[in-house]
Amino acid sequence: MDLTFALTILAAALATYATRTLGYVLIKSMDTIPPRMESALNAVPAAVLTALVAPSFVYGGADVTLTLIVALLIGLRTSSLTMLGCAWVFVVALRYFVM
Repeated sequence: MDLTFALTILAAALATYATRTLGYVLIKSMDTIPPRMESALNAVPAAVLTALVAPSFVYGGADVTLTLIVALLIGLRTSSLTMLGCAWVFVVALRYFVM
């Protein structure tokens, strides 16, 4: 393994650890969380989900895009586990019979 590669991995690990630790320390040092910060923290899960799903939706191919649309429609009416199972069956059937 190259020294630069190892140092890059170490720096990334330290940066990740520092951001998580400092965020925890910052929140714990406050008596109350300001409303704007609470709103921002509440938006994080949606932002992370969007960051994970959007590239697959755009660049994943027709099967992935159709499956995500089906999963969205099913997810509006059912639980997450049901949506996951239905989307899995849909993409497997789509790839087997169509593509």
